[in-house]
Amino acid sequence: MSGALQAVFQNQRSFAAAAGQQAFITAGTFTWVAPAGVTSVSVVAIGGGSGGGGAAGVNPGYGLGGGGGLGYKNNYAVTPGSSYSVVVGAGSAGGVGGGSSAAGNSFFVSTAIVKGGGALTSNVLCNGGTFTGDGGGIGGKTPAALYYGGGSGAGGYAGTGATGGVATATPNNGTGGSGGGGNSAQANGGASGCMFVGGSGGGGVGILGQGSNGAGGVGYIGAYPVPASTGGGGGSGGATGTAAIGKTSTACLNSPGQAGGAYGGGGGTGGLRVVVSGPCGCTITRSCYTAGGAGASGAVRIIWPGCARSFPSTRTVNE
Repeated sequence: MSGALQAVFQNQRSFAAAAGQQAFITAGTFTWVAPAGVTSVSVVAIGGGSGGGGAAGVNPGYGLGGGGGLGYKNNYAVTPGSSYSVVVGAGSAGGVGGGSSAAGNSFFVSTAIVKGGGALTSNVLCNGGTFTGDGGGIGGKTPAALYYGGGSGAGGYAGTGATGGVATATPNNGTGGSGGGGNSAQANGGASGCMFVGGSGGGGVGILGQGSNGAGGVGYIGAYPVPASTGGGGGSGGATGTAAIGKTSTACLNSPGQAGGAYGGGGGTGGLRVVVSGPCGCTITRSCYTAGGAGASGAVRIIWPGCARSFPSTRTVNE
């Protein structure tokens, strides 16, 4: 190689961008500036999870907390030195005396480019967040008008988030899945079985690329003491949802729903606060409001160069 050609080659190499990444893991609006030499990126966005419904008086906790959606976009063209908008959606708070509000969307540039949708909710149903991009997964959702549930899991890199378990006369565990399902269980109040515990949180999903699925949570039922129900396991390295509290006696005790795991896990519904008056019956404390658990916030992660690193699993770990 001639000296002139070698100089040109070395000059071109000097402007080549090294591999890098940047993660945004708190709710809010941010600006990302493309580093020198970076002309393409790959991005994953996870929406916020919604909170579980709260119990009011004799009413059950309405609506299991839904999981945030996950979307990714690969090899998206950017200009070195230019600024790009990044939005991380917040999880919604648990409801008090009813349903919770919708969670926030997470996206890069716009929701039309890549989006992890925030979970939607109402007083009865809760749908998981949707997604926009080259691939991803919808967040776990409530399959019907069900009460006393664990939070659902966040969407995965290649599938829908898991559904949280629903309390019945026997424990109803969360399913395994992309984000892991939370769970809830009905604890016996004497022979009548009338004391309900709050739901555990659904599992979140990680931002370092596709990994193993999260395990479903485990619920319990039986005579006192009743163990704490476990939260849904996080998928792809995401966080496990917060476990529901157990019951140690027949005393009146608040049973709030528990928080979803990062990122995008749904919150569990609130349980009823009751006073057990005897082995064959119970008296419900009608003035009590028991809150559902909060949904987890979402996240956005950018990796480069986008032509060589891509989701769901090509060089997606930190470099």
